[in-house]
Amino acid sequence: MSHEDFPTERPAVVTCGLPYANGDLHIGHLRTYVGGDIYSRALKRLGQRTAFVSGSDMHGTPVAVNAAEEGVTPEEFALRHHEQYEETFPKFDVDFDNYGHTDDETNVETTQEIVRTLEAEGYVYEKEIPVAYDPDADQWLPDRFVEGTCPYCGEHARGDECDEGCGRHLEPGEIEDPVSTITGNPAEYREREHKFFAVSDLQEYLAAFIDRLEGTSNAQNQPREWIEGELQDWCITRDMDWGVDYPGDDDLVLYVWVDAPIEYISSTKQYTDRVGADVFDWEEAWRAIDGSDEDDERDAGSGGEIVHIIGRDIIQHHTVFWPAMLRAAGYAEPRAVMASGFITLEGKGFSTSRDRAVWADEYLEEGFRPDLLRYYLATNGGFQQDVDFSWGRFRERVNNELVGTVGNFVYRSLLFAAREFGGAPDVDLSEDVGDRIDEAIEAFEAGVNEYSVREVGESAVRLAQFGNEYIQRNEPWKLDDDDPAKARVIRDCVQIAKAVAVLFEPVTPEAAENIWDDLGEDGDVHAVGVEAALEAPAGSFDEPTELFEKIPEERVEELNEKLEARVAEATADDGADESEDAGAGADGDSSDAGPAADLEPLADERIGFDDFQDLDIRVGEVVAAEGVEGADKLAKLTVDIGLEERQIVAGIKQLHDVESLPGTKIVVVANLEKAELFGVESNGMLLAAGEEADLLTTHGDAKPGTKIR
Repeated sequence: MSHEDFPTERPAVVTCGLPYANGDLHIGHLRTYVGGDIYSRALKRLGQRTAFVSGSDMHGTPVAVNAAEEGVTPEEFALRHHEQYEETFPKFDVDFDNYGHTDDETNVETTQEIVRTLEAEGYVYEKEIPVAYDPDADQWLPDRFVEGTCPYCGEHARGDECDEGCGRHLEPGEIEDPVSTITGNPAEYREREHKFFAVSDLQEYLAAFIDRLEGTSNAQNQPREWIEGELQDWCITRDMDWGVDYPGDDDLVLYVWVDAPIEYISSTKQYTDRVGADVFDWEEAWRAIDGSDEDDERDAGSGGEIVHIIGRDIIQHHTVFWPAMLRAAGYAEPRAVMASGFITLEGKGFSTSRDRAVWADEYLEEGFRPDLLRYYLATNGGFQQDVDFSWGRFRERVNNELVGTVGNFVYRSLLFAAREFGGAPDVDLSEDVGDRIDEAIEAFEAGVNEYSVREVGESAVRLAQFGNEYIQRNEPWKLDDDDPAKARVIRDCVQIAKAVAVLFEPVTPEAAENIWDDLGEDGDVHAVGVEAALEAPAGSFDEPTELFEKIPEERVEELNEKLEARVAEATADDGADESEDAGAGADGDSSDAGPAADLEPLADERIGFDDFQDLDIRVGEVVAAEGVEGADKLAKLTVDIGLEERQIVAGIKQLHDVESLPGTKIVVVANLEKAELFGVESNGMLLAAGEEADLLTTHGDAKPGTKIR
């Protein structure tokens, strides 16, 4: 990779976290895939040679468990979902150059080849460990076949992850009080020999890697606690039948997180096989010049520009385990990791069990075009920020921005040009308008190089806004036909419309194509570079079509009623699971995992006013903030409460950008007894709302130390 601005001479590979072949897709899942598609299109627009690849994650215990419940083989179960994803992504104009799956021959061969290399390089060793075993079922219990208590935080956990507590990755044998999910009986630990990847041997390399990694700040900062702490080696085998066999040992399969990211390489290989190495050479993109440990800088600079676009709950896998594996096997390291925030529905988490979701197929069946959702997901907050979807907010942004700004400008400009001049007047472009288009191109390029999907989209919207102001200010409809200013203004507006088509194509490809056709342009709007934004319009064209349609208010009411009815029906079912998700199960990527869906009931037991008065609640201001080492959810805050500074530990690390907290006003319970969390003293408690830890603050400018009454 390089650290040069895009475009570079090296090939780029853009990947999205693999959707786990275990369920239907809803719009929460689409955030990373739409983001990846936009980013890869924008790179290509800059002239960057780019492959956009992904695939379905077919292996792992959830697939095996659910397949058994349905009475089908894991392969049948996973392939059904894979085929569904293959059909769904193109409907949202998510245009992968190659979309494979982890059980295909290419990935099996590539995975086993890489594991053999890890062995040959001395990075794999055998170790006897305790593994959960169900004596009644006479079966070993890997990952989600076992549940119990997290050894780190004491919460209920799955065998591979503390999903209800600290969120920590759990190795086989770590979970306490194990219970078999097959029989519901207590499990027992038995010694079993497994293979381990010596990640700890690469700690020095990983420390340097994370310093040069680009992308979103959460992906750069979150892994440091693992890399700079006591880095644990990684058990890479499981006692299962479903998965990629460990080379030379048919009794074990590889842990899903070994073969899943390798699909990125395999999918790129398949793309090369299809188009030829002269178009895109997978080895040029993925192979390191030298896989040795002797020259970090040389190795870091080899290979292509690899950009991973994922949900933030799989940052650890993509910034610790995956680059370590690539390094040890002689492959190129990622240039950047872009990790998205969570997505919620009307402020609550998606719940597939309660049918509390906007399903991908449902969205299309309601008659909405993919461009509308793509724009909403891309520009409604920064990529790493949490995003809430509601039909009301969706309508507002479509009507105000897509219809009112972009659609309004393009339609009125091209309609006036067609009626008055039969197309674009044959006059020169105004210098100031050319400069403004240049600024939009620069903003687009900056969005790509700053890994901001939002800026890529907004560069075109701001240009259309300028166009509206420009045509309104110059009022060409009031000018005489023989006034040169009339032709000049319309020529400028047509050029702005063409530039909007070019710059907005990554976000709204269908609308861009419609503008291109209305302009009578030759060629393919999806293939032109940013320089086309300033190339003279084709000339003559007919009256245009409307780009977007307004969403009436009654449609929102109708959609909300449908959602509420579905949730009520699903909740009434006694078998409905109370757990929440909003996630794209992409390699375990619940990138949208959100807060609990229901409000807690009001407490029946009342307290007296005097009891309330005993609480010393103060306004505080965060002075400093950092993650607690070894704890996935805990952050250590230094808080100014007026009379002194306090250290407070809070479970907000995965819910907030900790580095941005200094200067934030919060509300603190100051007279709570001191506590110790993960060996760190906490002297007070901050107040926050809901599972998303919405920090309580003050409406005005109350000073630190001000008492809450």
